[in-house]
Amino acid sequence: MNLVSVGTINASLVIPREVFKSSILANASAIIGLHNHPSGNVKPSKKDMIVTRKLQKCGQLLGIELLDHIIVGGTNGKMLSFREEKMLNVTGRMDWER
Repeated sequence: MNLVSVGTINASLVIPREVFKSSILANASAIIGLHNHPSGNVKPSKKDMIVTRKLQKCGQLLGIELLDHIIVGGTNGKMLSFREEKMLNVTGRMDWER
């Protein structure tokens, strides 16, 4: 596990270079992204979807697959998996229309 960013109450800076740094050094072939929504609402924001797509594209260039991106809902036990919700399909493209 690698901690990439610690955000504020409503924002976090995600830079693909930092996300993939430890994966490259570890010769990883795949990663899973995970972040927290302190509000408990696990619905992905537009920014969440944009960042996920950017990580997918960067991973494709690097040969490191983004297997999933998971949002955890604060302390309420809820979570959302982009892959389970079919928002991240196996071809590496985002499915924006659900």
